[in-house]
Amino acid sequence: MTGLSVKDITYRYGAKTALDGVSFDIPQGAFCALLGPNGAGKSTLFSLLTRLFVAPVGQIDIAGHNLARDPRAALAKLGIVFQQPTLDLDLSVRQNLSYFAALHGLSGREARTRIDSSLERLDMLPRAHEKARSLNGGHRRRAEIARALIHTPSVLLLDEPTVGLDAAARAAITGHVHRLAQDGTTILWATHLTDEVWPGDQLVVLHHAKVLTQGIASQIAGDMPLRDRFLAMTAAPA
Repeated sequence: MTGLSVKDITYRYGAKTALDGVSFDIPQGAFCALLGPNGAGKSTLFSLLTRLFVAPVGQIDIAGHNLARDPRAALAKLGIVFQQPTLDLDLSVRQNLSYFAALHGLSGREARTRIDSSLERLDMLPRAHEKARSLNGGHRRRAEIARALIHTPSVLLLDEPTVGLDAAARAAITGHVHRLAQDGTTILWATHLTDEVWPGDQLVVLHHAKVLTQGIASQIAGDMPLRDRFLAMTAAPA
């Protein structure tokens, strides 16, 4: 079964083409890295996937629901972690998640159960009562990911989720999200950092609004490190 399907998506800002015929499919429960330099079109694609923008052509299906025909059902299957932090720093971790649960119509015992489950999956349950302001960057990101899981989405989008984190925190977050995929959540992880891509990951390389290649990361890398392959594919012509 396909967790996320993007077909022939094109989007322009006036005369500038941000996405040009972008297509890819992510199987349910797969971790897919959307790898591209800054300005490749990754954030525009995320805006289309979350319906902040609407694509004039092409098709997006989220967990079997067409985003254009049935946006409510499609978006209900979607979790999102934006590039910019969105926690209320003056609230505790649990209060941040409780507010989000209420927005999804969850309260009482069900909300508490889902919050505890989400925090436990990200190893954040012991910090549930700490103010978000007191957390380091890595733990704040874990709290945001836990929040995005409260409504049990089938597909989780993460837009450059490790920006500003040190190497150890980036590795920890990447590991946690890979485990979510192993548990059955479809992951689309946007990044410009090749060390966040594991050899067995699905990989879509986006550059200048187009998909350059897609497949299994180790196969795309071939006989060289993925970093070198990526730089070779996206290098400006001499």
